[in-house]
Amino acid sequence: MLLPDGRQRLQVRLYEHRRDEDWPWLHRIGAPTWEYDGEGDVSAMEFRTWVTADQLEPIKGVDLSVVPTHRAVHEPPPARWGWVQRPKPGGRGFTIHDHDCQLAAGGGAELGIEEALDTMLRPGAQACDRCDAAAVLVPMLQLGQGYA
Repeated sequence: MLLPDGRQRLQVRLYEHRRDEDWPWLHRIGAPTWEYDGEGDVSAMEFRTWVTADQLEPIKGVDLSVVPTHRAVHEPPPARWGWVQRPKPGGRGFTIHDHDCQLAAGGGAELGIEEALDTMLRPGAQACDRCDAAAVLVPMLQLGQGYA
């Protein structure tokens, strides 16, 4: 490790590499140091911290491939359901909306495709004509007629 004065070097132990999305590679090191106990005894210890690659220099002949490397794993957002069932005003029946429809904002029951189609078969149910619901669900129902 190169010390802040730019001339002195200290041999340190490299424990791990870590990379997070918005940060540079960081390396956890252990540097030898000494601790005074206040009663006259001095003992060896190790100070651990994180440093950037600019502060480190590899040692010839030392295999760094065995040092654990961790990358931030950003899981994709959970898959959203395709459809939302909202009660009609007055409480008689339902309207099915595409999940991204502005008229579905504010909640409602999230449905998969089969649930949305089943709901569409109920009396008083309709598909929203301002989003993809009517363009997708109504033709699907028509394809299934006569195959009961």
